[in-house]
Amino acid sequence: MRIGLITADPGHQLLADATALLASRHEVVALDPRGEGDPASPGELADVYLLKARTPPALALARSLERRGAPVVNSAAATARCQDRTAMAERALRAGLPFAPTRTVASLAGLAAEPPPRPVVVKSRHSRRHDLVARVDDAAQLRALTADWADEPVVVQDFVPNDGWDHKLWVVAGRVFAALRRSELAAGGRGPNLPLALDALPPGWLDPVLRVGPVFSLDVYGVDLIDSGGGAPLIVDINAFPGIRGQAGAPEALAALALRTAERGGLTASRT
Repeated sequence: MRIGLITADPGHQLLADATALLASRHEVVALDPRGEGDPASPGELADVYLLKARTPPALALARSLERRGAPVVNSAAATARCQDRTAMAERALRAGLPFAPTRTVASLAGLAAEPPPRPVVVKSRHSRRHDLVARVDDAAQLRALTADWADEPVVVQDFVPNDGWDHKLWVVAGRVFAALRRSELAAGGRGPNLPLALDALPPGWLDPVLRVGPVFSLDVYGVDLIDSGGGAPLIVDINAFPGIRGQAGAPEALAALALRTAERGGLTASRT
């Protein structure tokens, strides 16, 4: 099998560990989406591609490969849905997932022109590295943010009092991994991930996490949840193909998924 990695960082721990598992029997090639032009010609398609990048060039490359018939995990369309927090919230809420109610504002400056907010969480509408995620308690804090983010399209969610810990759950082809991490909204910064056994989760939390996969057509994804009170889960973010660092068994699950997807793609091609 030939497995392609769409990434600018093939040395990322999850990818490097999965590559080490695959490389003895299969060819693993990295495609850097930052390169000029399309690095994959029709005669050089891999059997499957793992899309571990969410930039516009990476999505464009994934779409090009899909048009040629190559399977991509996750698909370009599914990955893009998780980049637009407005589309993400709408899709999750329509499906009945316990997602934070979300409204969209054309710019942070426009939000600042509204009546003073109750405590809210303000996020960039388009998820990317170093985007805006901030708790806003009053008009003064909001005005301060506009100094750097005035034109930024944003989504707004009511701040839900919680214990300051994010439950980070990751799924690879139905296998779940978990950790605790301080919320980026908590005082003192995030800190490292802390181990969390699945049987330590509150009852009923795994069900909505596993439902995210089919709702968003994702095979590899992450879900951030908080306890909104009384053990009720609230999803505050969904990520396509997150890092999943330091989770025993995650590289093995990813390698197995890549091979299964490649085999299915080959069977489909042989029947058409």
